[in-house]
Amino acid sequence: MNIIEQAAAKGRTMLSEYESKRVLEAHGIPVTRETLVNNLDELATAVKEIGYPIVLKGCTQHTAHKTEKGLIKIDIRNELEAKEAFNTIMTNLDDDDKSVLVQEMVKGSRELMAGLTRDAQFGPCVMFGLGGIFAEILKDVSFRVAPIEKENALEMMKEIKAHKILSNIRGMEAADLDALAEILISLGRIGLENEEVDEIDINPLILSGGKPVAADALFVLKPA
Repeated sequence: MNIIEQAAAKGRTMLSEYESKRVLEAHGIPVTRETLVNNLDELATAVKEIGYPIVLKGCTQHTAHKTEKGLIKIDIRNELEAKEAFNTIMTNLDDDDKSVLVQEMVKGSRELMAGLTRDAQFGPCVMFGLGGIFAEILKDVSFRVAPIEKENALEMMKEIKAHKILSNIRGMEAADLDALAEILISLGRIGLENEEVDEIDINPLILSGGKPVAADALFVLKPA
């Protein structure tokens, strides 16, 4: 039984960020290097493996909007900052089953988003657009009904108003369109293969040296 099936069997309607990324990773979608920790000793071990700078995030199966709840600390560069951030996040978490996600700090100033929504009429639909903190305001997105092929994925990228962000602007490398296309194709496949999945949200999908990396992700499941 996979992660999605296990969560659905327990009546859960959401995967944690860590679980969500494991599903993405299993389908070939690049994600940040990261590990879950529960105490300061595990934190120290994780930092040695990942290296500074790091991001710490509160991780539970119930929390979707981590920023508003003080559950994210970014650009942590030393042991003191890491310990303080860990203690603060653990204090702010109001869940019995709580951990902290230790994540590499991905370098990249361009943020996209990708995902999937299950439409009542058309079924799973793949989404691509401009990501980051203004995604909900700008709503610069494109959709296709799954399954999609590479041609469809490339068309989606051209349809967003901010499509020039994918080119080699201001000295930044052009986005790897093939890699982006594979992500969108895989999202459609996940939706088709897993009826329990109602929604997938990858935001931000950061372009690091032109390569897309999922820095945050959320799976929403159908209610039991």
